[in-house]
Amino acid sequence: MIRIGVIVGSTRPGRKALDVAKWVLDIANLRSDAVYELVDIADARLPLLDEPMPPSMGQYSQQHTKDWAAKIAHYDGFVFVTPEYNHGTSGALKNAIDFLFAEWNNKAAGFVGYGSMGGARAIESLRLVMGEIMVADVRQAVQLSLFTDFENFSTFKPATMHEQSVEKMLDQVVAWSKALQGVRQAKG
Repeated sequence: MIRIGVIVGSTRPGRKALDVAKWVLDIANLRSDAVYELVDIADARLPLLDEPMPPSMGQYSQQHTKDWAAKIAHYDGFVFVTPEYNHGTSGALKNAIDFLFAEWNNKAAGFVGYGSMGGARAIESLRLVMGEIMVADVRQAVQLSLFTDFENFSTFKPATMHEQSVEKMLDQVVAWSKALQGVRQAKG
């Protein structure tokens, strides 16, 4: 069975990423095509990059990095839930991605962004990063607006139309995760 991690991409106090990720997980758990699990980067408690060797070397020295690597290696694909901060993804999410290399390789990713422009720029910045870490990102993305999907910019109340976008994105993430299984097995 394919395993998909729904990654909460913010650690900021008062963050909305956890609410959004739980909403995605609720939709995903109605499906039977994969096992979906919440992955909260706040739980990993990763400092700003503190490994002496580049992640591509695979020589992790810190226990938090080894734990994070084991967690990410467990999945076949990901859904990144990202806020948009200053036209990009959160520094915490970028840091969590940058800690590892091989554990991300040859997997698939979809994106759920939120912000004043629906998180579009955060999603696009993540697409560039995915290419470098050899993750196939899918076309369908979910874009949530602070103006229409959050009451008073705080309470998450997504428009029902977004559920269809989540379903399409998950269809693509699962399909690509399955397609890349052979590549991962050949490398493994």
